[in-house]
Amino acid sequence: MSDCPMTLKGRKLLEDELSHLIRVEREQIKQAISEARDLGDLKENAEYAAAKERQSIIEGRILDVQSKIARARVIDVATLNTDKIVFGATVTIFDNQKEVTFTYQIVGEDEAMTDPNKISYNSPLGRALIGKENGDEVIVKAPKGDLTYEVQDVKYS
Repeated sequence: MSDCPMTLKGRKLLEDELSHLIRVEREQIKQAISEARDLGDLKENAEYAAAKERQSIIEGRILDVQSKIARARVIDVATLNTDKIVFGATVTIFDNQKEVTFTYQIVGEDEAMTDPNKISYNSPLGRALIGKENGDEVIVKAPKGDLTYEVQDVKYS
């Protein structure tokens, strides 16, 4: 069982989701199943079948979130004392080809999927940024050719 690096905020979001799934979603689906049962024959009851399918999805997500929380390796970025880019850093980079600036926070894979301003430490750009510092040039290998960025700012908050 491998650990899942995540920020404090990422763990809090998972904990909030788990609480909502258990306290709200699970209770709503129990009610929907009960109401569907009252409609009669369960073999030909579309509402019952749909409610049971939704219950399965909710229970699966509860198990998934519980597993992620149990495997979490929380990294408190506020305590980091480094000039290098590490997990949790918020990095501003300049795209030399497009002449535009982007700001991303380097996070775990689950956190990266929830926000376009976050990238996974496992993504090509995330891997290229780790270990760099202000002013460094970063080259990312891409199918259409190398992409070049310049690190303009690194923050830990």
